Amino acid sequence: MDNTVESPEPRDPQRRRGVFAWLRMLHIVRRTERGAAQHLQQWALSYAQFDVLAQIGSSEGISQQALAERLLVTQGNITQLLDKMERRGLVQRTPEGRTNKLRLTAAGQTLFAEVIPAHEDWLERRFAGLSMAEQHELHRLLAKLDRSLRDQRPSAK
Repeated sequence: MDNTVESPEPRDPQRRRGVFAWLRMLHIVRRTERGAAQHLQQWALSYAQFDVLAQIGSSEGISQQALAERLLVTQGNITQLLDKMERRGLVQRTPEGRTNKLRLTAAGQTLFAEVIPAHEDWLERRFAGLSMAEQHELHRLLAKLDRSLRDQRPSAK
């Protein structure tokens, strides 16, 4: 009887490029989110509140459910965010049938007009290390990856 245990085949570094790419992407996203949170503090906005402001400002009358789906959060999370922003006088919920339609108040519109361009400029500066051609290529590759991921079903492995 042979008690020899075969060692597993060494991992092929070529097969792990996706893992390394994911880790790099995650690192960049987390660093950018931390920087964005600091940047948005001057308007007393959290990153989540900024997202809500941006979405409602660009889609006046969006439903609360549609907003939750766009931001990939639960209805409960959206309710809490909207409660805070309503208390600040930035958003208003208007019941229409069985749903709430969301709109920015005058104060919300003023904040939207100030913070969105400023934050877009801040984000543009974050990508200044890449040429325009490189930014275009990165966008193309990320869109391709996004399409690929939408087409995949989660595996049980």
